[in-house]
Amino acid sequence: MLRKALPKDVRRIHELINASASKGEMLARSLSEIYENVRDFFVYEEDGRIIGTCAVHVFWGDLAEIRSLCVEEPFRGRGIGGQLVSACIEEARSLGIDRLFLLTYMSDFFSQFGFRIVDREELPQKIWTDCVRCPKYPACDEVAMVRRIGGE
Repeated sequence: MLRKALPKDVRRIHELINASASKGEMLARSLSEIYENVRDFFVYEEDGRIIGTCAVHVFWGDLAEIRSLCVEEPFRGRGIGGQLVSACIEEARSLGIDRLFLLTYMSDFFSQFGFRIVDREELPQKIWTDCVRCPKYPACDEVAMVRRIGGE
């Protein structure tokens, strides 16, 4: 079952994200950051257990980021990640967002949803808000991708 995250889900979301981050698949997130942004998150629950999560975070009037896509390893390859991404795209559309972006190691996966690779310099709001605080900055090895959703 796919649903919006609740504050009671934050510890499990944190556990999922940081387990994936420990494998180098994404950046870690602090518990406080997830609590502050819990309304950005969707979760996928099976048999009462959260096994996947993804967030859409508004960055600017016309720009939002898909972040923290994570599905617990034994459940990957079943379309759960795709459902989470689709929910984030629909949420951004309902908010009137024109463009979605993300930074990822999984560009092939996201290209299936209409995202295209761009130069990171096309995302100055992200670079100067989040990236400058990242331990990988300025040597980031993630791929920047954008998808236009306004007017669809």
